[in-house]
Amino acid sequence: MLKDKRILLIVAGGIAAYKALELVRRLQDQGARVRGILTAGGANFITPLALAALTGDKVHENLFSLTEESEMGHIRLARDCDLVAVVPATAHLMAKMAAGMADDLAATVLLATDKPILLAPAMNVVMWNHPATQANRALLEKRGVRFVGPGAGDLACGEVGSGRLAEVPDILAAIAALATPDQPLQGLRALVTSGPTREPIDPVRFIANHSSGKQGHAIAHALAGLGAEVTLVTGPVGLADPDGIRVVKVETAQQMLAACLKALPADVAVCAAAVADWRVKKPGAQKIKKVKGAAPPVLELVANPDILATLAALGADRPGLLIGFAAETEDVVKHATAKRQTKGCDWILGNDVGPESGTFGGDANTIHLVDSSGVETWPALSKDEVADRLAKRIALALVARPPRPGKGKRR
Repeated sequence: MLKDKRILLIVAGGIAAYKALELVRRLQDQGARVRGILTAGGANFITPLALAALTGDKVHENLFSLTEESEMGHIRLARDCDLVAVVPATAHLMAKMAAGMADDLAATVLLATDKPILLAPAMNVVMWNHPATQANRALLEKRGVRFVGPGAGDLACGEVGSGRLAEVPDILAAIAALATPDQPLQGLRALVTSGPTREPIDPVRFIANHSSGKQGHAIAHALAGLGAEVTLVTGPVGLADPDGIRVVKVETAQQMLAACLKALPADVAVCAAAVADWRVKKPGAQKIKKVKGAAPPVLELVANPDILATLAALGADRPGLLIGFAAETEDVVKHATAKRQTKGCDWILGNDVGPESGTFGGDANTIHLVDSSGVETWPALSKDEVADRLAKRIALALVARPPRPGKGKRR
């Protein structure tokens, strides 16, 4: 993914600076060429020799190096790269960037570069949550600077909360997505389910739900837009088939499961369909007649196959990244978190589908993404925006993982 990409890595002060050394190795594993800038604070935690030994290049520290600045070295560093990554990014450096300061080499390069910039913040939780830091982050994001992390958990200072440096695979994924923005999923295969299923009662009646398929179809379109080869397995919907996508149309949960298994192997599967949990055990062969004065028929229901759990249990044939939806009407995060554990999938996207939410059949959605690190609540977005955001997160996750052999698997 990063073959021959030139990454300028700025290592600022903080105990998490040691992780920058691991990041160098991971970037090189992806084919990138890394050049390092070490701030005065960063040099308190790792040595220039260690960074130089791993990058195989000179480490740059001093803005006023007579040798380098005779050739306008800070400008050359700022331009002779494909991307600038700051790992870790301190509150101090973020503040200098926001103010446009250029009082050392790192700040000057960040002000002089016209390349994409990625910051991986790491600091005390109170520092991170301080209004000044959050205002600086918002301003930098408005200017186009990208962020990865910070994560939440135990901090080096002994406190607990947001401020941990993002994990190296997540930083690597963010760098790859930013350095290769157009088609990060090129060569990968995606499976998406969408819409409701219909479980027949008799030839004219069925059990179903209010799902429109808008979210699942939007996800399929967004993944294809990032270069993935997408198979969309959809129940009955009133939507046009997305262009450039293989569409398999089904009616029942059993048919949907069969189509999903046939579509494997896949690097990612997003189970966005609202699959009926039950079906009639013995549907009527003919229309069930209403008989005046007679009691209504009793319908014996049996459980439908659990598509998400079935895919999760496939072992070597399991999709590389498996994502489900938890459509709930109450305690969305609680139920989504529990569902992720019981289904065995990687991510669950919880959303409120109660009548007052307008989610089913509507054009907007509010997502709670649950993964192994916790819960991330997204703001209310259009379903197209949810799909775009999810597709980019999928690209980040897949790029960060090591390749697996086999047809249709991650490169």
